[in-house]
Amino acid sequence: MKESIKIYRDKSGIPHIEAQNLPDLYWGMGHIHGTDRGMQILMMRILGQGRLSEQLDSSESSLEIDKFFRKMNWHNNIEEHIHKLTDFEKMIMDSYCEGVNEVFENKIPWELKLLGYKHESWQIRDVFIITRMVAYLTLTQSQEEIERLFVEMVQNNIPEDKLKELFPGILNELDIELLKKVHLPETIVPANLWNLALPRMSASNNWVISGAKTKSGKPILANDPHLEVNRLPNVWCEVAGVVQDKFIMGVSMPGTPAFIIGRNPNLAWGVTYSFADSVDSWVEECKDRKYKKEGELKKFRERKEIIKRKAKESYEITFYENEHGVLNGNPNLEGYYLATKWSACESGVKSFRYFLKMWDASSVEEGMDYLGQVESFWNWVLADNNGNIGYQMSGLVPIRRKGVKGFVPLPGWESKNDWQGFESYTDLPRIQNPKNGFFVTANQDLNKYGKCKPITMPMGSYRADRITSLLENGSNFSHKEICEMQYDLYSLQAELFMKVLKPLLPDTKQGRILKNWNYEYSDDSEGAFLFEKFYYSLFKEVFGKNAMGENVIDYFASQMGVFIDFYQNFDRILLSEKSLWFNGKTRNEVYQMVLDKCLSATPEPWINRRSLFMTNVLFNGKLPRFFGFDKGPVPIRGGRATIHQGQIYRSANRTTTFAPSYRMVTDLSENVIYTNIVGGPSDRRFSRWYTSDVKNWLSGIYKSIVPKSEKKMDF
Repeated sequence: MKESIKIYRDKSGIPHIEAQNLPDLYWGMGHIHGTDRGMQILMMRILGQGRLSEQLDSSESSLEIDKFFRKMNWHNNIEEHIHKLTDFEKMIMDSYCEGVNEVFENKIPWELKLLGYKHESWQIRDVFIITRMVAYLTLTQSQEEIERLFVEMVQNNIPEDKLKELFPGILNELDIELLKKVHLPETIVPANLWNLALPRMSASNNWVISGAKTKSGKPILANDPHLEVNRLPNVWCEVAGVVQDKFIMGVSMPGTPAFIIGRNPNLAWGVTYSFADSVDSWVEECKDRKYKKEGELKKFRERKEIIKRKAKESYEITFYENEHGVLNGNPNLEGYYLATKWSACESGVKSFRYFLKMWDASSVEEGMDYLGQVESFWNWVLADNNGNIGYQMSGLVPIRRKGVKGFVPLPGWESKNDWQGFESYTDLPRIQNPKNGFFVTANQDLNKYGKCKPITMPMGSYRADRITSLLENGSNFSHKEICEMQYDLYSLQAELFMKVLKPLLPDTKQGRILKNWNYEYSDDSEGAFLFEKFYYSLFKEVFGKNAMGENVIDYFASQMGVFIDFYQNFDRILLSEKSLWFNGKTRNEVYQMVLDKCLSATPEPWINRRSLFMTNVLFNGKLPRFFGFDKGPVPIRGGRATIHQGQIYRSANRTTTFAPSYRMVTDLSENVIYTNIVGGPSDRRFSRWYTSDVKNWLSGIYKSIVPKSEKKMDF
């Protein structure tokens, strides 16, 4: 440990750093990540490099994981980006890596050593790999999945008029016959073959309130990112740091030197995913390892990857690339294939640069200018101690030609369909000091706040509308009331459906339960249980029985997250008075038919069957429970449309969740953040901090974190 740095824990186990300068502060963050999350960051690096088969396990499923990450190509072309760092930025990066490596020089996580892991020092390139992984996996990936699913729907003969009703306003220049010619070697149905050992990330809430509506007269900021919570350790790592008389505190992403959510003395910031459309596919006409471009045949760039496998022969794979990304297919076989590109595939330098600047940011305007230039796709809310609040979207949003939304694959051989650069962050959705005194983001459509319209497939607005309603109808808020809001279980989605459903309910026990339901997904609610039975049956009837097939709907609901993210498009149809998807029936006739089938179910409390074990990311539930690597059972409260979102489903052949992974509330009148986290500071099974905050997370208790804790424990 450097003599100029002090690292200790407060009474909740949160690590604090006291340093003389910023390089030392980030050395301390690296040391914390190596100590508390060493297994986590090394696992993420192994995955991101596509070296799972080489380092840990040479099974066929591991090979599929490696092929996926090699295809994404996040491990190559990094050196040229490192050269773009300024001397000071590189000093910070080097210092962070030195902090990580001091830990690993003395101790490598025993679980990895047991599996035969051979250690390599932590380097700047590893930071870039993890930055790209976090920004893409299950976030941008969900946009790519829904666009690929659309192609499959076309190829399975879903009528064009039904598709336009399901995806209104974004099917510009749809060429049905062309998309039917596309060969899809990899499809969304059936399932992916691999079991991803990383937390899934998706929905989140954040909101900011001006001092005009708070008890203290200063702004309050709240954030609760929703991601997979049934994995240990938690994806977030809480850290507090002080350099002389300045502080910064919040959560970091292990493996990267940045405070993603947090605050300094003058400014607080929180984040949700924006659902901006940052990934496109093009149809490529291929022959003899070449692709057509403006009437000519051009050669693909060929990238050969060799995947080493423990005790097995190496596996060689070739990827074909052009200006549209990586080809999903083999151009040796003549035909049409999709090439897909993510706009932030080479991100890292600017994101790190502007996160670093948040140390000195003192105003909402300054914070918006910094966070707006982060290369990945987020909704930021900000508040400063001068009373200002604001919202800024970030990300490299492609400029497409007029009339093109980016959702439908277009002919790659026409140059007019190529990207034409990226939108300026000042043209993305943003606002300062809104008149109503607050701003809410919950993954909803926020296009109206920007000069450009980057969102094509937002999540439903139910959570945002519920938060908005509570803020509009309240005043004199304290941080305690905002903490209570984060646990709200009321569903506006259920309220909307029940307006249609109530007049159709029979005078039976089940009918009376639903009729008297308060639309809350509380633990003991039988109404929530019966409503979900109805909702899923309705979904299956409308989109399955006479369209996609009931087996496909069952698969969607049980094995993938497409409907978890994009239910708004389907709800729009289910709530319409008339729809082509009703196949000639009225809405009431469809609802009544579904009610007759499903309302005989025996009512149960909503929480029944909603408890699960939090499993260790490395061992994935394979060890006996008494070993203590898995914790639980833990109840997952709420529903898809409640502020306290609680969704359980299966993806990649394992149970996963979306729920608040971390909760943070801060009032700018005091230098405190109030938080809880589903997990604990450490990924060490035998540490007292392995799951130390789970009880608080379940019970709604928030710990307070201050810059310099009076109660100090050894780190």
